[in-house]
Formats: sequence, structure tokens, C-alpha cells
Amino acid sequence: MLDDATIQRTLAAALRTGGDFAEVFVEDKRSSSAMLDDGRVEELSSGRDRGAGIRVVVGETTGFAHTADLSEEGLRAAAEAAAAAARSGGGGVREVALTRRDAPRPNGVEVLPETVAKGAKVELLRRADDAARSAGAAIRQVRARYGDSRRRILVANSEGVLAEDDQVRTLFVVSAVAVGDTGMQTGYESVGRTIGFELFDRYDVEQVARTAAERALTKLSARPAPSGTMPVVIGPGGGGVLFHEACGHGLEKDLVDKGASAFAGRLGEQVASPLVTLVDDGTMAEEWGCFAVDDEGTPAQRNVLIQDGVLTDYMWDVLRSRKAGRPVSGNGRRQSYQHLPMVRMTNTYLVAGQDDPDDIVASTERGVYVASLGGGQVNTASGDFVFGMTEAYLIEDGRITEPLREGNLIGNGPKVLRDIDAVGNDFAMGKPGTCGKDGQGVPVGDGVPTLRVRALTVGGTAA
Repeated sequence: MLDDATIQRTLAAALRTGGDFAEVFVEDKRSSSAMLDDGRVEELSSGRDRGAGIRVVVGETTGFAHTADLSEEGLRAAAEAAAAAARSGGGGVREVALTRRDAPRPNGVEVLPETVAKGAKVELLRRADDAARSAGAAIRQVRARYGDSRRRILVANSEGVLAEDDQVRTLFVVSAVAVGDTGMQTGYESVGRTIGFELFDRYDVEQVARTAAERALTKLSARPAPSGTMPVVIGPGGGGVLFHEACGHGLEKDLVDKGASAFAGRLGEQVASPLVTLVDDGTMAEEWGCFAVDDEGTPAQRNVLIQDGVLTDYMWDVLRSRKAGRPVSGNGRRQSYQHLPMVRMTNTYLVAGQDDPDDIVASTERGVYVASLGGGQVNTASGDFVFGMTEAYLIEDGRITEPLREGNLIGNGPKVLRDIDAVGNDFAMGKPGTCGKDGQGVPVGDGVPTLRVRALTVGGTAA
């Protein structure tokens, strides 16, 4: 993307006025998308973003500039602008010896999506539309969306790091609306991996569409969710977002340092049930949050955050690791070259336990089974949360019975961790997601086995 000599001269310009640390981040991203709504192609687009972000740190001050001009003159101007923003004095010339850091890619790519004709991508949408509508006459609206991206990055810094990555992601999403006596109900399904167009050799878009439609149809006969505090069983994969939002963000070191985390100052303490081991892992092949190196050039890693209920570590970026004199964890991520990196999750999950999933349900006399959670709100400082249940069922006499609708889960993340009293042996990752933080979005994954929380508040509409 850039030759080593140009990078070295750019770093030298960034450090010329006395910086403590400098970094060059170069990105070249291509993407395409297509959307079909009500049988018509509403969107067919492609784009390319290319540029560099330059960061200079002097003491506690960070200067940052970005440019779409990747000429040496454009890079030098951005480096000088970032240095000026961070400058506190000093001077002289500081040379940087770069050492290329090769990190293994988690998985290969067989068919680059950019080599596939747009017509073939649109045909996937039409097939999905036909399949969803064939699920039942009550299906009135279908929306299908295809997306792919290829993101090539280069990271170099004044500590000698030089690393590159080539990240390919392919996504397919279907939502269906069914109309009946209970009004409109929506079903949703998606598949996404960090692979190429071979995604569609592994996943049948008709089946994805039928799954979305069947979920919408099931909700037409669903009863309102109950209200009150009760046991909640969370199914494999679909409930991972609860732990990502309600617990994971509180383990990001920048929020810990700001006092905006319920886990601040608790390293070494028992913060969860002994059944809970929580991991963040950027090396998980093909999962939505995997990569070879993060956006600071650190190889992806598997980081155990909670081990058998004990808080063992936080997630770190380069600057906080340098300040604390500890190893980096591979959690420095950014949305694009126009953004500063920050501490972010990758693929965050609860490790499987020993319990049989059927036994977990059978030993729950009355409660709610949550197959999938939707969006919600979280206060990371307290851990309090509210999440919508997008697919849930009543548990009666140890059996999963009627489907539910119009309900939320309300609770506190740290308390949920302590109240987990059963963890199944059926671990699964959930759907691909985008995590938002401070105005930036990055791709992430999450997962859980079947588990039971002994007491959670269900906010339903049933009398």
C-alpha cells in the first residue's frame, strides 16, 4: 500500500517536534451492497474509501489528522498537523527502524466478492424474496439485503511495528413481515462470515428467508410476554448480545479508567458465578469480529476476561498498555482511517459448561426461554440494561410451550453474571453484529451456550 521508506519518513516528520509516540494507519476499503424491498431492487451500490490517519502522542495529549491524499506530500502534511496538535516542545530528528510483523490470517478467502457480477448478487435477493413469500399467505412484506467488503490496512508506529491485514466480509440478511389478527409481526435472519462469495455455497438463501418468514408467522399466534421476576433460560448463540453489551463494555480499559465501568478496581475478585468463563477472541476463524491484526498492528489474541467467575483481565489498546507497562491484547479498533482507535471487543462469548440443555429447561418449572435478543440500552457504569426479546417462549412445567411477543429483559449485568446457575454444553456463536461506541461502529461477534439466570425481570404486556 505504501513503501517502507515513505512510512519511515512520515513517522520522522510526525516525531520531529518531540512526540513520544507516532502511528500511521492506512486503509483501502471497497464495499458493495444490494437491497430488495417488496420485490423491487431499491439499492445497488459500490464504493471505495482510501486514506491515512496519523496519530502523535506527547505526554497525555494526542494529536490526530487524516487525509485521503496518500502522496508523500499529503502524508507529511497530515503528520505535521497531528504533531502540531500534540506538540509540547522538544525537537530534533528521531528515526524509526521498522520491523514487519507477520500475523497469520484466521482463514482464507476462496472467491473475492469484488470478482462476482452484480447480477449474481441481485439474483440471491430474488430467490430469498420468493422463498419468504412462499412460507404463507400472511407474509406481506419481505426485505433482503446483501453486502460485502474488502478492507486492506497497513499500520506502522514509532516503536517499530509494521503490520498489514486483508479483511473480507460477506453478509446476507432477510426480514419478513406477517399480518394477522395481532397486527404486524416481524421475523429476521442473517448469515455473515469473514469469507468471500463462497458463503453461498455453505448457506442456502432460501432457507435463510424461510426462517425469517416462519418467525414472523409464529409471532402471529404468540401470546403477550408475562411480567415479573422469574428464571430466564437463554438459548445457544442468540443471547450473546446480552453479555456483549451488559458486561463486555465494562471490561474495556478506557471505560474502566474513566470510572464508567461496574468492574473498575475489581481484578482478582469473584464477580460472577463459578460456572462463568468469559472470553474475547479475535482469532476465531470466519467469525464476524476476527482479523489477523487489530487497527494498531497488534496480532489478534484470545483473552480470558473472567475465569471461573474471577475477573482476570480487561481489554487493552496500545496507549493504555504502554502506560501500564503490560502486553497489548489486540483490542485497538477503529471504524476507518478517519477515526482514532479505541478499546473494542472482537468476538466475546461465554465458554460452554457441563449441563445438558434439555435438563436446564426441564428443571425450570416456570419461566421464559429466550432464543434471540434484539437491541437495548446499557449503562456501563452501573451495568443496568434493557433488551428486547425478538424470539422467546414460555416455559411451563419444565417444557417450552407457547411463543411470546412484546417483551423486554430488564436487569443488571454484574448481577446476571452472579445469578447464572446452569451453563449448557451446546455453545454456539450468534449472528454477525455491529457494535457502536462513541460514534464508531465495528464488526463484532458474540456467543453463548444454553444458560439459566435464576432471576431476571421480564417486562411483558400480559395482565
